[in-house]
Amino acid sequence: MTIYQFLLLFLLWVCLPHFCSPEIMFRRTPVPQKRILGARIPRSDGKILHRQKRGWMWNQFFLLEEYTGSDYQYVGKLHSDQDKGDGSLKYILSGDGAGTLFIIDEKTGDIHATRRIDREEKAFYTLRAQAINRRTLRPVEPESEFVIKIHDINDNEPTFPEEIYTASVPEMSVVGTSVVQVTATDADDPSYGNSARVIYSILQGQPYFSVEPETGIIRTALPNMNRENREQYQVVIQAKDMGGQMGGLSGTTTVNITLTDVNDNPPRFPQNTIHLRVLESSPVGTAVGSVKATDADTGKNAEVEYRIIDGDGTDMFDIITEKDTQEGIITVKKPLDYESRRLYTLKVEAENTHVDPRFYYLGPFKDTTIVKISIEDVDEPPVFSRSSYLFEVHEDIEVGTIIGTVMARDPDSTSSPIRFSLDRHTDLDRIFNIHSGNGSLYTSKPLDRELSQWHNLTVIAAEINNPKEMTRVAVFVRILDVNDNAPQFAVFYDTFVCENARPGQVSTQRILTISAVDKDDPLGGQKFFFSLAAVNPNFTVQDNEDNTARILTRKNGFNRHEISTYLLPVVISDNDYPIQSSTGTLTIRVCACDSQGNMQSCSAEALLLPAGLSTGALIAILLCIIILLVIVVLFAALKRQRKKEPLILSKEDIRDNIVSYNDEGGGEEDTQAFDIGTLRNPAAIEEKKLRRDIIPETLFIPRRTPTAPDNTDVRDFINERLKEHDLDPTAPPYDSLATYAYEGNDSIAESLSSLESGTTDGDQNYDYLREWGPRFNKLAEMYGGGESDKDS
Repeated sequence: MTIYQFLLLFLLWVCLPHFCSPEIMFRRTPVPQKRILGARIPRSDGKILHRQKRGWMWNQFFLLEEYTGSDYQYVGKLHSDQDKGDGSLKYILSGDGAGTLFIIDEKTGDIHATRRIDREEKAFYTLRAQAINRRTLRPVEPESEFVIKIHDINDNEPTFPEEIYTASVPEMSVVGTSVVQVTATDADDPSYGNSARVIYSILQGQPYFSVEPETGIIRTALPNMNRENREQYQVVIQAKDMGGQMGGLSGTTTVNITLTDVNDNPPRFPQNTIHLRVLESSPVGTAVGSVKATDADTGKNAEVEYRIIDGDGTDMFDIITEKDTQEGIITVKKPLDYESRRLYTLKVEAENTHVDPRFYYLGPFKDTTIVKISIEDVDEPPVFSRSSYLFEVHEDIEVGTIIGTVMARDPDSTSSPIRFSLDRHTDLDRIFNIHSGNGSLYTSKPLDRELSQWHNLTVIAAEINNPKEMTRVAVFVRILDVNDNAPQFAVFYDTFVCENARPGQVSTQRILTISAVDKDDPLGGQKFFFSLAAVNPNFTVQDNEDNTARILTRKNGFNRHEISTYLLPVVISDNDYPIQSSTGTLTIRVCACDSQGNMQSCSAEALLLPAGLSTGALIAILLCIIILLVIVVLFAALKRQRKKEPLILSKEDIRDNIVSYNDEGGGEEDTQAFDIGTLRNPAAIEEKKLRRDIIPETLFIPRRTPTAPDNTDVRDFINERLKEHDLDPTAPPYDSLATYAYEGNDSIAESLSSLESGTTDGDQNYDYLREWGPRFNKLAEMYGGGESDKDS
């Protein structure tokens, strides 16, 4: 074997991992010492330089980690060329772990490791070596530094940062779709051998998924994986060092993969035909029933929109999509009628609202079903021919005149007869009535437009066979006007004329015109005419032709001493048919006026009053007289009251007062209770005493009251005592109250309460109320009506 072949084998042995005994590896020697001899080197200045030779020289030692032997692990040997082998030199070691982890033989220089070393804790150690003379303790070699490197072995398996990974991928994904990447780490030295080279493989999850060996990326391996068939997958990934070769260490992790939903399933109705029922009386908006199409997808991919696309009931029914339950709620769109139609057919469609274009080839994403709705008959209330009625009638019609007729029918096939009635809450005055059989409205009292122009009535139509089924309709009665009211003065006119008034002058300066009002309301508007009831020599009326008139004088001057007041009758007539007229009297006083026509005085007595005494002074004098009279009356009343002032004002004086004892009696067995015999025997009572609460004016001798026999009735006894008190001048009528609690016989009118009316059969007769006088007329009208006047 040549030297080159030997070197090649040596290099292969060092670089490749070994699985043989480690002792061979531990026999490491330092780098061969290089003896540097002294040499002469010429300098430029002609002098010769001499180099000092070194005793030893090395760079580093190598040591394998995780030594398992029982002896100390040999590291290497230090040797100086000054060592003669006689033990005169001593080797000293210092630095990282010197003396504890690494020890040196002082005589031979052999270095050993005292325990097992882990490269993952520390990869190298720096130490210093020195050789000294054992006797003089002086160094024979300068201190040198060297490094002990720890060679890695494959003692760490790859580890994943998570024990369990969670990932998801859409269903129906193409082969090779990336799911998730997992990465494992190895604590071994990646620069030495393949101890840290990790390769990934899949242990569980095939053939659905695969993993890239170098990167750890998990990808789908099968096409068209359907979530509806299987949603959850568990994949086990292995990471192995040594490049995946046999003998490498490995670690595993679990990846839970979920297939997320895509819209790849159309909605489907479970039935081709659905039957529903609804009552014909169901109001608009009532839910008839629901339909539901199932969709294997979830979330928004399963959202469905319902619509009615065909059928003979598209105008009668509607459908609403309930977002929470994904149901189609069919509701009533228009009122139903069993007698008109009993069955409707609808074609309902359900369609996905979110469609994925990638899966159009799986469509269409909608489905249809037939819904048949049966209408069920119910006993319906009567139906009026109109929603409301309007009747117009003149106010002068006779009582009992028919003003209009309402009509109603039973919409059911049985066609039950109808009974009409008035809701008396809308006709409290009972002005109208109705025929229960034919629905004719007629008046029961005279009408007056001036009191009420409109009457809003409510008519009730009920089935005779089932009175609970009833319908109400509004009836509006408008009272038309008839000219039945005469015009009258708008206000009471009280005017004056000056004594010096000239002919043709207006009679007053405060009220220039007179006007009239009329309660009637003719179509052409109000038109009044004014005239005098008779020819008057003093005044005349001038019609202004605008529903007003002026009063004018016809002579020169007036004398208030002759006639102080004139009464002028004025006739006011309207222009309607029949013509109505009335006479109003205008009071005109004659007054004294100044030069400007302002009134100064109107009575003749004013001339006799002193000139210096004004009206205000007269009023003040009169008030003073009234005040003086009031003071005198009050003084007299106070003096009289002081004369009869009671001697005893204490409330404890119980004489002639009502005393209440709040004690409950003992019943029949109480022999100490009040004895009625005491009441019947006045002799047993204490002698009457005079009143002490007021000063007696006259002393009367109290009279003895004869004793009543035992068989005397209590009523007769009380009446007798009452008569005596009325005639007794000493009886206390002042501030006492004598109460005789005797109820007497029953009332001849008996009870007027209606509480017991429910216990009697049939209607009660209240005609006797009309015989009780005018105070009971209203009550007789309320309870004495006919059968059609009953309140609903």
